[in-house]
Amino acid sequence: MTTWKLGKVIFPITLIVTILQFTPVLPWIIHLISPLMGIFGLSGDAAIPLVIGNALNLYAGIGAILSLELTVKEVFILAMMLSFSHNLFIESTVAVKVGVKMWIILAVRIGLAITAGIVINLVWQGGGEIAQYGMVPEAAVQPDTWGAIVLLGLQRAVFGVLQLAVIVIPLMVIIQIAKDLKWLDAFSKAVAPVTRFLGMRENTSMTLASGLLIGLAMGSAVMIQAVEEDGVSKRDVTLAFIFLVACHAVIEDTLIFIPLGIPVWPLFLIRVTTAVVLTIAVARLWKQPGRATRKEAVHI
Repeated sequence: MTTWKLGKVIFPITLIVTILQFTPVLPWIIHLISPLMGIFGLSGDAAIPLVIGNALNLYAGIGAILSLELTVKEVFILAMMLSFSHNLFIESTVAVKVGVKMWIILAVRIGLAITAGIVINLVWQGGGEIAQYGMVPEAAVQPDTWGAIVLLGLQRAVFGVLQLAVIVIPLMVIIQIAKDLKWLDAFSKAVAPVTRFLGMRENTSMTLASGLLIGLAMGSAVMIQAVEEDGVSKRDVTLAFIFLVACHAVIEDTLIFIPLGIPVWPLFLIRVTTAVVLTIAVARLWKQPGRATRKEAVHI
């Protein structure tokens, strides 16, 4: 079922973007937005997966990447930016339902994406070779008929769905088994010390566990229930979401970039490090109400 849902997004987008490459539409869009993409070291057509990924989801963004010829550096920058900022409509709505203000989530996610793109572009001087997309077939010659163009789009779409399915299907099975065997509950207890280190109370652990393992959108029901049942404060749930918007579903989101031919370990480490540093910084600035009251009492 999950693969079917993902395939319904990836297949048509990959096909449409591939076809648009050979029409006047895509060159016009590229010319319009290419100056902005230059800030991130990206060519104009790289904006397509960036926009699609933010409007839809990470898989849709990858579907668009599969249809473009980009360098390793460009793909890595896109992967980093999309990891921080994707599926904005759904996941921001989830945050509001849990009790977090939408402007906070949007500011953090878009801000992290923009910062990451600029910093990586300035720091990394390599990655100029063309990215190889694993199973995705390379066109030996440019198609010169509409039939050949559509066939190329279909090939890329089918191979993109199949390659992602190889990763997603086993992952979804593991997640379902973990939920049925109550491993998710055990994991939430195990990460309780982490929540304290990040400046939150222990009752935030289930919210963190759900987001880390299955993401904001898929884990929204678990997180909403955890907030309601565990009595998580607005401060702690906001801190939890600040952490999660930087590294939610960090294992899944890292694995699905493997077919794009980019180094995924730096992707993983950057997300986790950013999440930890940002959350601790906000927690230190946003003191626990109880602690502030106790300090005032002592001073008096």
